[in-house]
Amino acid sequence: MESIRVDKLNEYLKEALQYKIDHKTKPVGSLGYLEELAVQIGMIQSTLVPELKNPVMLTIASDHNICEERVSPCPVEITWQQVLNFLEGGGGIGLFCEVYGMQLKVVDAGVNHDFPDHPNLIKSKVRKGSRNFLNEPAMTMDECNESINNGRKIVADINVNGSNLVGFGEMGIGNTSPASALMSIICDIPIEICVGAGSGLDKNGIKHKTNILRSAILKHGISDNPIENLSRFGGLEIACIAGGMLEAASRKMIILVDGFITTSAALVAYSINPNVRAFMFFAHKSDEGGHSLMLDYLKARPILNLGLRLGEGTGAAMAYSILQGAVAMLNRMTSFDEAKVHDTTHIRID
Repeated sequence: MESIRVDKLNEYLKEALQYKIDHKTKPVGSLGYLEELAVQIGMIQSTLVPELKNPVMLTIASDHNICEERVSPCPVEITWQQVLNFLEGGGGIGLFCEVYGMQLKVVDAGVNHDFPDHPNLIKSKVRKGSRNFLNEPAMTMDECNESINNGRKIVADINVNGSNLVGFGEMGIGNTSPASALMSIICDIPIEICVGAGSGLDKNGIKHKTNILRSAILKHGISDNPIENLSRFGGLEIACIAGGMLEAASRKMIILVDGFITTSAALVAYSINPNVRAFMFFAHKSDEGGHSLMLDYLKARPILNLGLRLGEGTGAAMAYSILQGAVAMLNRMTSFDEAKVHDTTHIRID
């Protein structure tokens, strides 16, 4: 992968943004986390009057041959069938993108199916599914870098076309397995703590999945190079998302991270360049086992906590409405001077 520059946020605006918020017609701190979100958005855009332009949701799909080891109870054909469903506006992500006003693009990063052309489909297939990483690396380094660079190109294109906010979702039967392996490796957490039920495993299924992933990690080992770890264990969609996140941060775009799988990609991107973290907004805390520990590692506070674990980008689409509210508050909520109300900024809500 070519080196990518991600600048740190300019801290000089933080005080001015907070001053502007503190002089709205409300007690100081009374809008809680919404105020922090508004400050972060303003710092990303280096302005006291930020705006959200042409938000795009990228739901990135791939298949996983680790499913040969029975790590998922679902048939792998669901991946390509759901991609077709999403392309026609179906599924949770199709609905919520419509409801919350995001443009949905579905990316084929490695689905074991040949899709016809569609205006909402981005064809970035590297191969038809990652390999069974119990037996061999999931991707070659060349394939991994290709998928990362595909993600970068996709995000660069949507930015050139006027978007300054990108949400990431995913689709891929079995993709909690690579996500769990990457979480264990990057966060240095025992694999048994990282593995959850995924799409419906019972207690015995979780134990079996844990043993498979433990064996795979022992077989391949852990590298000091995050891209090598990604190539050994990751999915093509995870690599594509990680690349897209890095590109978005380099372009000072707002990044909306969905759930467990997309947060594993965020871990990879953060391992490659820690500066990317400042551009990320974490949509929700998933009910998938281990997600809260991922968030703790990244020192991330989720925007929503609704017990979601669907994936696809659904939580990110919902959280977009909260970012809209944060920007509207910063730009449009009346100040004490505008409302001719006595300034009570000395009052703090705890």
